[in-house]
Amino acid sequence: MSLKEYTAEQFKKFGPAELDIHQDVAQLTADLLDIYSVSGEEKRLADAVETALTNLENLEITRDGDSIIARTDFGKDKRVVLAGHLDTVPLPAVEGSEGTVPSVWKEEAGERVLFGRGATDMKGGVAVQLALAAHLTDSAYDITYVFYDHEEVSSELSGLGRLMRNHAEKLTDADFAVLLEPTDGTIEGGCNGTMRFWIHTQGLRAHSGRAWKGKNAIHQLADILTRLSNYESQTYDVEGLAFREGLSAVEISGGVAGNVIPDEASVHINYRFAPNKTLDEAIAHVEEVFAGYDLDFVDQSSAARPGLDAPMSRSLIESVGQEPKPKYGWTDVARFSEIGISAVNFGPGDALLAHSDNEHVKASDIQRTYEQLKNWLTA
Repeated sequence: MSLKEYTAEQFKKFGPAELDIHQDVAQLTADLLDIYSVSGEEKRLADAVETALTNLENLEITRDGDSIIARTDFGKDKRVVLAGHLDTVPLPAVEGSEGTVPSVWKEEAGERVLFGRGATDMKGGVAVQLALAAHLTDSAYDITYVFYDHEEVSSELSGLGRLMRNHAEKLTDADFAVLLEPTDGTIEGGCNGTMRFWIHTQGLRAHSGRAWKGKNAIHQLADILTRLSNYESQTYDVEGLAFREGLSAVEISGGVAGNVIPDEASVHINYRFAPNKTLDEAIAHVEEVFAGYDLDFVDQSSAARPGLDAPMSRSLIESVGQEPKPKYGWTDVARFSEIGISAVNFGPGDALLAHSDNEHVKASDIQRTYEQLKNWLTA
């Protein structure tokens, strides 16, 4: 059977039953890709990660569902969290795409490149975490490794959120956190907040042959779409980083049949807001933009300020040697920020490739991130 002929059901049974976390970190990434872990089905991977960590002598392990906390006790004055999610978005929809599974190695321009779902988001980062846990028998800081489920779905399902509720004492004693989301090897500070809401319109159903007898709910969306089209997104400087906002319609629903005037229609809107706003201020802003309409919120997540002035953040920036950038998407640095822990994003892979049917990461990028974090942690 060709590598590209595996169905999702077959792939769930494919891949290593155990992980060798002492091997080359890029090959470890490939092994992680080869264990099915679409959101909601992370158990097999979580089992493999827990087993690998349990075999190490210097870690205290806590398992909660398909999330894992592994803590060192080196007796250091400071503690850092290294966190990453185990799940991926669903497999590529394009048959035969290179971003599918199992993983595939290719050579491009003299570089070894790994293709597969999750290569960028974020099995490379998880591999770095596991390799550090395997090889660091001492460190400048104590380390809390966090592996969690359900990041790629609604925030209320988040495994990290569950860990913070159920095991707060194992997380809140940290002084700093690094989320190994893909940043192309550059530290990205903070993140934009995000919210999603629906606006619903009501009409009167009628036969389309007598349209004047009804009131078209879809037509009533025109004013909402015009407001969106005319909206000018802003860019805000927050602690020296430029965060660009966005307000976008992401889904429209409505209609009954080809000969019926619809009496209901809805538009789904996503607002990405800069960390100069609180969640309440962001809500007030969209309520002003859509004054006169009721907003039906389905997801709300706060932004996170960059936190680049924290001492451990400054030392990491100096160690990496790259100018920090803003994180435009939402990440779980916001959850750490909410509990008073400064956090940054730093991991291998280009975030623009995340979720794509061409998802891939260079072996050298994974290896470089591993070495940079190892050097920082042991300096």
